[in-house]
Amino acid sequence: MPRFFEIDFLRGIAIIAMIAFHALFDLNYFAGYSFPLHKGAFFLLGRFASVTFIFLVGLSLSISYNRARQQKTKTQLFQKYFFRGAKIFSLGLLITAVTWLLFPKEVIVFGVLHFIGLAIILSFPFLGRRKTNLLIGILFILSGFWLQSVSIPSPLLLWVGFTPVGFYSFDYFPLLPWFGLVLLGLFSGNMLYSGEERKFSLPDLSKNRFIGFFSFLGRNSLLIYFLHQPVLVAVILLL
Repeated sequence: MPRFFEIDFLRGIAIIAMIAFHALFDLNYFAGYSFPLHKGAFFLLGRFASVTFIFLVGLSLSISYNRARQQKTKTQLFQKYFFRGAKIFSLGLLITAVTWLLFPKEVIVFGVLHFIGLAIILSFPFLGRRKTNLLIGILFILSGFWLQSVSIPSPLLLWVGFTPVGFYSFDYFPLLPWFGLVLLGLFSGNMLYSGEERKFSLPDLSKNRFIGFFSFLGRNSLLIYFLHQPVLVAVILLL
């Protein structure tokens, strides 16, 4: 099936923004720099990367579903997305194990790969919907903002968005509010790319070298995400 180059391009832009933000974070953590990552332009850079990438998870799921449902039964579709989500969640568990061994005080218990893996599985009942995804997505995002002011003693609901007092992790993406963003991506995909085609006009820029470079990054975003931090840390420590 042909790909929509603009989606790969945007995902590639988000990957570059993420790598830049993580490079600044690593310089702070390993090299003693003090870039202000929690405010201003650096904070917006990190948020741009996260919001764009997760929104595109939902948008891409809608396109994948609209194509696959023509050839697969409901059971086959569920299996497809369950195993895809489980694979990505398993990569998240690998990162949990590595950070637990190397950085036990900042261990990643529910980072972006854990979230994306679970979100793919939980998205299945929403894949063909439009207005429902818009309304529930907004509700989940608002609920997530409210949860930021709530703390509970137990860490068992970290994956939802309830954090114990003093919780800190290198990477934390709970279902609330982030699953709401996936649902907004599903809504947008079902509105803009239904019927396996764009519902808007766009010149074909897929052969442009600049577009092509970022599209290549976008097509390989999972591999890049999984490998970029070890490479960044190694380079910083060597320098």
